[in-house]
Amino acid sequence: MRILVLGAGATGGYFGGRLAEAGADVTFLVRPKRARLLAEKGLRIQSPHGDAAFPVKTVTADTLSGHWDMVLLSCKAYDLDESIKAIAPAVGPESAVLPILNGLAHYGPLDAAFGPGRVIGGLCHIFSTLGADGEIVHMNNINRITFGERSGGTSARTEALAKAFGPAKCETRHSPEIMQEAWEKYVLLAPLAGMTCLMRASVGTIMATGDGEAIMREMFEECAAVASHAGHAPRPEARDLALGFLTQKGSAMTASMMRDLEAGGPTEGEHIVGDMLRRARAAGLAAPLLRTALTHLQAYEIRRKG
Repeated sequence: MRILVLGAGATGGYFGGRLAEAGADVTFLVRPKRARLLAEKGLRIQSPHGDAAFPVKTVTADTLSGHWDMVLLSCKAYDLDESIKAIAPAVGPESAVLPILNGLAHYGPLDAAFGPGRVIGGLCHIFSTLGADGEIVHMNNINRITFGERSGGTSARTEALAKAFGPAKCETRHSPEIMQEAWEKYVLLAPLAGMTCLMRASVGTIMATGDGEAIMREMFEECAAVASHAGHAPRPEARDLALGFLTQKGSAMTASMMRDLEAGGPTEGEHIVGDMLRRARAAGLAAPLLRTALTHLQAYEIRRKG
């Protein structure tokens, strides 16, 4: 299986790098500056699961040619349109696209660009960033990638991908219920992003306030109701896990969206919180906390853009 990874950043670079390290046929589609750095120093990973540094194959937009069996797409939601344009030449009749973006709103544009049959379901759990010299820094023990056919079950192409990931130094979940898993991640992520951005504080700080836990639980229930209406009510174990993260006293956890906001950059607010609110409204569900969180993020974007 020939695999093309868009970018070599903190997420795509990590999972693509673990695949390449394990012997898979992986090529990274990167900008010229990143290609030069990778040629000079290789792809470098610092991780509790093992540090690594090794040469990798790269292409740029100018040198991209031919079709790949699998295209791994990892980008911020606000870069999705440009990312679709970047990978389009690599997607042929037999290609598959595996997005590991947050949320669910990206499936519409991807289906429109490539057809639903070419887009499989995917998500990941990892806390990583790029270091000062372009190295990938993995900051905790979680490094899971999950994928499967959106229609349910498995297929030859997802089996082949699972085989490629088999020896890699990351946790792989080949799921026959990928959309259930995607919704369960989404109902954790949306209140985490909404609340930590709204309060400009970590989970632990929010829990230390008088009503923080109650408000966090209320926002979670708004999101869980949306998932239930879509036919993907969180399973008991997923509900317990999510609420455990969202209400953990002393936790330093924040959403990456809050870190983007505090850095003064664009956020995935419309893609995560906004999409959840639009789904709630379409279902006729009240979601006052999602409404408040999105208004806050929209006001931030208006101020940021001047």
